[in-house]
This record gives sequence, structure tokens and C-alpha cells, in this order.
Amino acid sequence: MSAKPTVLFVCVHNAGRSQMAAGYLQAFAGDRIEVLSAGSEPKDRINPVAVDAMAEEGIDIAGNTPKLLTVDAVKESDVVITMGCGDACPIFPGKRYEDWQLDDPAGQDADTVRRIRDEIRGRVERLIGELTPTV
Repeated sequence: MSAKPTVLFVCVHNAGRSQMAAGYLQAFAGDRIEVLSAGSEPKDRINPVAVDAMAEEGIDIAGNTPKLLTVDAVKESDVVITMGCGDACPIFPGKRYEDWQLDDPAGQDADTVRRIRDEIRGRVERLIGELTPTV
């Protein structure tokens, strides 16, 4: 893994889970970790309930745009975290892969999205601890 690891979050629509995870990682890790997110079938905009849930945490993801998952994004990444996108993500030797089993926030009410958001936050905090150990 490089001195500054790159993490790619992937979900189907790149409009909820992966955007929330990327928002947390960017906010908490700053410039210590490069953050990417993408989707196997991206939507045209971020889930507004996810945007509101993250805004409650002081993290603005409203200006983000869902992106299509590319082979290059996977190649550039040290850690690839999938969230319900099945086999859409290409596998390359030497990469760390994790599949986070999380409910899809699409079509969910605000309380459900908050629960998903909070679970993502805990996982991102653990990931930061693993990727940026203290000296």
C-alpha cells in the first residue's frame, strides 16, 4: 500500500451508501487518504435523504455527482469497499477488498437512512484506524 492509501467505495447507484462513506472518510481523514466513489449503475443525482442525513453531521455531499465505476478507478485504489453491487467490481491481485453489508437507503425514510449513516460512520472510523495507524 502506498504512503497515502486510496479507498474506493462502490455501490449500485453511487447515490447513497458510497457517497455517505466517501463523505465521512474525506471529512475525518482529510488529506491522509485519497477518497473515490463510484457505482455500477449510477443515478443522475445523490439521494436527497442521504444529503440531509449527512448535513445533520456537518458534512456536505449535496454537490457530489454519481460516477460510473471504471476499471481504472479500481486499479488506482489500494482498498475497494463494495456495498451491495454484487460481482460488478473487477478483481485485481494485491488489492484489499471488503464487502460492507448495508441496507440501501433508496426509498427509505429519514430515520432508516440515519441508522444506515451511523453504521457507515462506525465502519469508516475503524477503516481510518487501520489505514493510518498512530506512530
